[in-house]
Formats: sequence, structure tokens, C-alpha cells
Amino acid sequence: MSPMTHRRITGRLSYVSKKPELLDQPRGFEDFAFTHHADGAVTIRAHCEIEEPRPTVMRDILYSLDAQGRSMDCHVRLSLDDAYFGSGWVRFDYETGMVECESHGPTIGRLSQQMPIPAGLDGFGTHPIVADGFITRIMDLARGPHRRLLTVLLPSPDHRGATPPMLAQVKIHLEYVGEAEREVPAGRFACRHFRFVDEGAMGGNQHPAYDMWVTADDDAIFVCGGVGGYMQTWYELVELTR
Repeated sequence: MSPMTHRRITGRLSYVSKKPELLDQPRGFEDFAFTHHADGAVTIRAHCEIEEPRPTVMRDILYSLDAQGRSMDCHVRLSLDDAYFGSGWVRFDYETGMVECESHGPTIGRLSQQMPIPAGLDGFGTHPIVADGFITRIMDLARGPHRRLLTVLLPSPDHRGATPPMLAQVKIHLEYVGEAEREVPAGRFACRHFRFVDEGAMGGNQHPAYDMWVTADDDAIFVCGGVGGYMQTWYELVELTR
């Protein structure tokens, strides 16, 4: 018998376009893994490839949260048009109340940042789609459908995360819409419907409304969802093992 006591979830999301000229054409994918540790901590690994629009984006994320759901650390590596564009490491220290970032990229050189952890911080937005689903665990479902303003730190305020890693703070609304079943290539799931609404122009431009359906359990696995406006994208769970 293995001495390891963690639980793993793995899967893949497909990315497709909903632009009329590219309707339902593939535009990338995301391979992901969740490790639920015996002490209650969670580690998220994600490899993301965005093929459209140019420049193409390849992102690798290794992100951990503690048993209280607080961000612990995150490693980011980014390529644009298949060339190195930046790497970074972020660490949260709740004893000192500080968050630090050490990063490098061809457009920023070597960068060190340190700042107080924002009061009421709700999470760290790492940009993989599965992480968007996982952050919905902070919502108080007992309140029923409602909207909440989130305070989030990001390694990039760009809507695709396509800038070298550095700390940025944004505010965005997350809405709990209700419950519904959704069927995708990976199966049929009881889901909770959430919606991100950007009223503060995250990254300098307003992010279009972003609807997503997430498994109606503590795993909060992204099942399907899409972004309207200028982005016109759709994401679906095509493989899942848990």
C-alpha cells in the first residue's frame, strides 16, 4: 500500500472560438491536475496553450493554497509565439502580512516586488480556467443567488495573462446564478452556475462577462463556460479522472 495519502484529480479542457468566422474551431487546450493533500492544502498544476488570437500563449502554473484556502505560493512560466517571455515566483507570508514576487522577462529584466497582502484578499488569479472555477469556493451558497465584489491579486492584469509575471491588484464581481446540470464530452454533471462581471475595467479594458458551470461539490471543477464580447470563447471539460 502506498504511504501517500493525498487525492489527485486530472483532466483536460478544450478551448474553442465562438467568433462567427471561426465558429467552434479549436483555439487551444488546458491540461490540469489538483492534488488534495492530507493536511487540507491544495496544489493546482495547469499547462495552458492559447492558439488564437496571436500572439500564441503557453503558460505553466504551479499554485498552492493552505488548508484555510489562502494562497501560499505560485510559480509561473510564460511563452509568447513559442518563445520565452517570463517566469516568476510569488509567495504569501501571513506572519509578516507581506506578499513577494521574484520574476524575470525579456521586457522587464530582473524584478523583485514586495507589498502588503491586501485587506480582505479573496484569492490569487493565476489565469488557468480551472483556477477560475476553483475560486468560486469562496462564495456563500447559503445566501442563494447573489453578487460579491472580489479583491484579487494577479501575476498579470492582461485578460489572457500574456505579460511577464508581476503583482497586480484588481477588483471584479463574482455572481452565483443558480444550479443546473450540464453535459460535456467528459460526462454529465450537477453544476453551479457562476458569472464574473468586470465593472472596473480590469487591466485597463473591461473584461466581457464570463459565465461558467462548476461541479456542485467541494472539488469545484470547471465543467464548461464562455466569455462574450470581443473574446467570444468557449471552454469544455473533455477528460476527467478522479
